[in-house]
Amino acid sequence: MTDSIRHTQTHTRPDASAARPSWLAEARFYEIYPQSFADSNGDGIGDIQGIIGKLDYIQDLGCNALWINPCFDSPFKDAGYDVRDYTRVAQRYGTNDDLAALFAAAHERGIHVLLDLVPGHTSEEHAWFRTSCRPAPAARTLGNGENVSERYIWTDSWIAGGDGLPFIGGETERDGTYILNFFKCQPALNYGFAHPKYPWQKPALGPDALATCEALLDVMRFWLSRGADGFRVDMADSLVKHDDDGKLFTIRTWQYLFSKIRPEFPEAAFVSEWGRPYESMQAGFDMDFYLDWRWDGNPNGYNMLLRNTDTPLVHENDASYFNADSGASIKPFLDQYLPQLRDAEQARGLFDLITCNHDTLRTAQRLTEHELQVAYGMLFTMPGCPFLYYGDEIGMRYRPLPTKEGGYVRTGSRTPMQWDAAAPNLGFSAAASAEALYLPVDSAAEAPTVAESIARPDSLWHWVQLMLKLRAEHPALGSYASFDVTAAPADGRAFAYVRSAVDAAESLLIAMNPGRNSEIIDVPEAYAVGAVPLVTLGWESAADVCTTASGATLLLPPQSFVILKAA
Repeated sequence: MTDSIRHTQTHTRPDASAARPSWLAEARFYEIYPQSFADSNGDGIGDIQGIIGKLDYIQDLGCNALWINPCFDSPFKDAGYDVRDYTRVAQRYGTNDDLAALFAAAHERGIHVLLDLVPGHTSEEHAWFRTSCRPAPAARTLGNGENVSERYIWTDSWIAGGDGLPFIGGETERDGTYILNFFKCQPALNYGFAHPKYPWQKPALGPDALATCEALLDVMRFWLSRGADGFRVDMADSLVKHDDDGKLFTIRTWQYLFSKIRPEFPEAAFVSEWGRPYESMQAGFDMDFYLDWRWDGNPNGYNMLLRNTDTPLVHENDASYFNADSGASIKPFLDQYLPQLRDAEQARGLFDLITCNHDTLRTAQRLTEHELQVAYGMLFTMPGCPFLYYGDEIGMRYRPLPTKEGGYVRTGSRTPMQWDAAAPNLGFSAAASAEALYLPVDSAAEAPTVAESIARPDSLWHWVQLMLKLRAEHPALGSYASFDVTAAPADGRAFAYVRSAVDAAESLLIAMNPGRNSEIIDVPEAYAVGAVPLVTLGWESAADVCTTASGATLLLPPQSFVILKAA
């Protein structure tokens, strides 16, 4: 997948209160991979009670919202993205009551919680699928009387192909093959086809597709009524098969779903794994992710920031913007990012940046702590809601590991949180042996930990805490605050932009230079002389920022970052 470049003609300042959950205006997310975050019972696997025990840590760091990767019942052939029962917490994580307790404990601290919703497929062990496999049509009914014969995409013959889609045959007694999403264990749910060609292809938003929609709505209602604050939606653009360019029928399907769920839960938030806000916002999502993509050596805009290399475990030959030695300009990123940001703003939605996630290689094995500080300075002051992946605040490293639960190359970004070098298993678990752990902890002597990072005043952890604190305190750094580029030279390393609060009561200039040489940039007149530095990185003292301002220019030292408030 590559970025879609689409320019809008006008830029309207968004109204943060316009039909969006009000709490998103100040949301700062922390993503938790539950099996690797904190183990409360010593079985070697992270759990919900472990998350509850770390809520004060998350709050102290500065995050006020969570995204929890799938925690539902599953055979874990794809780390929980193969759901066996949407309405039951996986036993290894706890119980439904534990999850309800997490919602309550988070809400007491002003923390919202998004769960991970997988709408496109289930596990092959789901009761819906097992029932739909039966050979007699009359037997494809659940105990509650619901017929699930067409809940999945079945062909009408055991020798039929999938019309270009991946399929499985010979696995069930039903006279048909079934369509897959991704792994063999993930049969695709039936949201229909955009343009059915065969009798077994049901129309999008037809009776069978709408029955699947209603089942998904029941899942949403189940958790929202128990305290969840919304969902991150996995592969949200992939529902309708053989959809047109622009995903018109998938968009209409989501519009139908949101027309039902929004009136019931108006403060529930939905963020899509879509990556094209001009589509996802039409569909009705509040937020979209700008995710990391790199295909055949071709980076998307986000990849240009942090991972622009074919050898992601080494610093050399990395063309990432935040690699001090790359010489890269910010302009190629902006060429892709800005049109998509403007699309999100036009829809009064949000386009969110991540430090990393469970599908993406971490960066700390390649970028230095100082390079990451400059990078996080930008990521945490950009529009949208920032998403911090667990462990990125201490510079946890990607580790090449054998695949675990379908993780393959992603496994190395899913290792246990590193809390304290003085504790067994770096404080992740009290398990008696390392072999009992979900994944091995980093055994290197220099493995970063939370305890060491908090004890060191100049650590990445304290920088992250400071940036999140500033974001919480300044409306100009809010999710919906406007974004205007003031410096992005095509042949330079500097980057500067102004964020202004929705009510225009506050504006801040953010400027950075990730390179090895000083650079001079033009700045708006209001920041030329006497501006107050709220935070600086790479200067001998904060006073130097003001003394280096001359006329309408600003001298940026090597590997520097600054936030200025007009005098």
